[in-house]
Amino acid sequence: VVPGETALAFYKAKNPTDKPIIGISTYNVIPFEAGQYFNKIQCFCFEEQRLNPQEEVDMPVFFYIDPDFVEDPKMAKVDLITLSYTFFEAKEGQKLPLPGYQ
Repeated sequence: VVPGETALAFYKAKNPTDKPIIGISTYNVIPFEAGQYFNKIQCFCFEEQRLNPQEEVDMPVFFYIDPDFVEDPKMAKVDLITLSYTFFEAKEGQKLPLPGYQ
């Protein structure tokens, strides 16, 4: 991905069980310091997703890396940014804390 240009990626999720699952995804950017330059335009994360038994879906994320990334001397040796997701079953009534907020 070229900083400043938009990109579209898909993450695959599968419900291997015989019952429907409602889940939520959270994301992580590594290295942590590069996270400030990662900008999601549209994402499936933090929204409940229903997966039926044995269902497999592609979930899109539309994003870009802020062009200021290349100007930051702390990012000079960073040539790989990893975006990962954790998909877990939502519990009724449970609220996720928003990152960076108490």
